[in-house]
Amino acid sequence: MTIQTTEAGSWRTTVAGVVSALVIAAPQILHLIDENPATVCDWSILIGAVIVGLGLGAARDNRVTSERAGAE
Repeated sequence: MTIQTTEAGSWRTTVAGVVSALVIAAPQILHLIDENPATVCDWSILIGAVIVGLGLGAARDNRVTSERAGAE
């Protein structure tokens, strides 16, 4: 399976995926890099954020037709 990107791609879902993943993952990443041993990263949240970002990044907007997206 290949993901094709086009000039008139599904930028709305891609932006939603990136923003969602950053908002969800940021606190967990901060827990990983801080010096406080009392704060612990919740790996299930971090992995979920990555999955949300990838899923929405690969999704197609409702406004983008199959022809414009390059689907067969």
